[in-house]
Amino acid sequence: MKKSLTMLTIAATTSALVAGCASPQMQNMSTGQRTGVGAGLGALVGAGIGQAVGRDSKSTLIGAAAGAALGAGAGYVWSQRMEQQRLAMEQAAQGTPVQVSQTADNRLRINIPADASFAVNSATLNHNMYPVLERLAQTLLQNPYAHVTVIGHTDSTGSDAINNPLSLNRANAARNFLVSRGVPAARISTTGMGSTQPVASNATEAGRAQNRRVEIFVAEHQN
Repeated sequence: MKKSLTMLTIAATTSALVAGCASPQMQNMSTGQRTGVGAGLGALVGAGIGQAVGRDSKSTLIGAAAGAALGAGAGYVWSQRMEQQRLAMEQAAQGTPVQVSQTADNRLRINIPADASFAVNSATLNHNMYPVLERLAQTLLQNPYAHVTVIGHTDSTGSDAINNPLSLNRANAARNFLVSRGVPAARISTTGMGSTQPVASNATEAGRAQNRRVEIFVAEHQN
């Protein structure tokens, strides 16, 4: 009975810890990074509870193992709803430079080149991106379990004082459009990374164009 209570307590506490893994910082991590963080934190929580309840090394080890297992389970799930969203967004993106893909950690990634969606040094959305974002809003309303992270990026041209707020303002512009179409603001987080996360070399114009982008990640968290 005592051991069962210990495990139930660990499970409840680690579940709360897993919920914290929905932060933007965790969402930007890879699957391996997020699993490692979840396992480490879960082990710490489980070990503490095991020691508190059992008051011996065996209980501590049991708690650490259970907590690590539960913490490592923090992540995303690719449901049928997510697959339907992917198909819908691929169709909406046809004929545009927007790229739609499933990430290794089961998020839907929508990569929007900034040159196609914003004027130079502007955070005002171009009208040609409206149909893509309209369709995204529709799929999000059809999938209330999905949460969205919008990340703005720039190239290395200009200073951080310009690039950082510009990248955030562009992410906010995409969020505001989705909210205007009925998606609850609470389901959308935004961040601006400036020039800190290039995907290509900033030494060439082609590379800089790839780095100027807004990434939208849609994810369902494991229960």
